[in-house]
Amino acid sequence: MRLILLGPPGSGKGTQAQRLVHKHGIIQLSTGEMLRAAVAAGTPVGLQAKEIMSSGGLVPDEVVVGIISDRLDLPDAKRGFILDGFPRTVPQAAALDELLKKKHLKLDAVVELRVNESALLERVETRAAETRARGEEVRIDDTPEVLTTRLAQYRALTEPLIHYYSEKRKLLTVDGMMTIEHVTREINRILAAIGAVEPKPVAAAPAKRAAGAAKTGGGATARKAAKTAKKARKAGKPASKGAKKPSKVAKPAKKTVKKAAKKAAKKPAKKVTKRRAKR
Repeated sequence: MRLILLGPPGSGKGTQAQRLVHKHGIIQLSTGEMLRAAVAAGTPVGLQAKEIMSSGGLVPDEVVVGIISDRLDLPDAKRGFILDGFPRTVPQAAALDELLKKKHLKLDAVVELRVNESALLERVETRAAETRARGEEVRIDDTPEVLTTRLAQYRALTEPLIHYYSEKRKLLTVDGMMTIEHVTREINRILAAIGAVEPKPVAAAPAKRAAGAAKTGGGATARKAAKTAKKARKAGKPASKGAKKPSKVAKPAKKTVKKAAKKAAKKPAKKVTKRRAKR
């Protein structure tokens, strides 16, 4: 399963990504974490990124794509992944398409969590007010002002991806204003509908399970059940070839039967003759 989650800040992408990771055994690829890991590992692409970041510059798309390419070659990415924070722009999406094509990988879906921006701002304002009421300091990145700026950036840079992936028939939209549980269920439902999730194997019938367990030595209970079933089948069949045939003495001989029949036929005739003679 290979996915991209789209949605503005506060839409719940991080929460849903973690749930998908735990449920399906895939990994979450964050560009920020991958950059830091590549720099720490001292890979060629990581060293290039380190030089750019140390000078205060933005890491170019080709460097980010190179880091993603190296990460996808690791064994834990074979089962599947969710991309977090990439792509953010249409050019990045096109570069990702080329990368996946070279690696003979297919993107299964792009899940968009659609939310109401006004409702998101209200949530942040309420959370900030509650934090202040507890006497705690509000995080600088968790204020209505910061969220307003981030939402504007999302609309300008990332929202065009919705049209991009819609044209490629990869976009799946989910109402992100539902409860967390409802959003999770809906995501799993649509992923199963498009075949991105492997269906669970159907449980075998009890008789087949018992027979299979007996064949493979699946425990004394299974063997006993199979043995009982075999006896029941034998009881319903006709006698086997090895059984004793009925004694020939029990069958009357053909000649004896014929003689008895003739004798019985003659007796009535004689009686009739005698009666006529008396008259």
